[in-house]
Amino acid sequence: MFTGIVEAVGKIISINKQGNNLLFTVEAPFAQELKINQSVAHDGACLTVIEVNKSNYVVEAIQETLDKTNLSTWKKDYIVNLERCLPVNGRFDGHIVQGHVDTTAVCVQKKEENGSWRFWFEYPAEKGITVSKGSITVNGISLTVVDSEEGAFSVAIIPYTYEHTNFKYMEEGSKVNIEFDIIGKYVQRLIKGYQ
Repeated sequence: MFTGIVEAVGKIISINKQGNNLLFTVEAPFAQELKINQSVAHDGACLTVIEVNKSNYVVEAIQETLDKTNLSTWKKDYIVNLERCLPVNGRFDGHIVQGHVDTTAVCVQKKEENGSWRFWFEYPAEKGITVSKGSITVNGISLTVVDSEEGAFSVAIIPYTYEHTNFKYMEEGSKVNIEFDIIGKYVQRLIKGYQ
């Protein structure tokens, strides 16, 4: 389980194909602390560590993950948001994040607002719902929804988040990973029923 509080940003230093899978080598400040088989959220997608080196580690993404996330668009030098799993005695600062990306969204507007930034995103409406002042995870970052519409929402980004995540590289047209609030997903399923 994760909380959506980004611990560090990493850099993709190489990408290798193995069958349908992609192996990402990630340079990260905490690489030497990782262990093989540990889970790390990468832009909100939970991936398993399969190799550890002094300043980098390797994770593997299967076709299912590539189909549902923005990982297939990553290139060498891509800056990725990273979060290790929440320890049992850890502080819960964000919201419940599973590391299971529901869909991708596209940034359709980025606006500076005199000390903060407002980002608008559009996503396939059938994939989930947002509510104003509810929680949303964008590229692994726990955020509060400002405006909520069918298939679209906005978030306000404070300077700290902007500077310490990959939001500062995001532009209109950028594709991001979205994980909807787990409670909202259960409520939506109960209302819609199993179809």
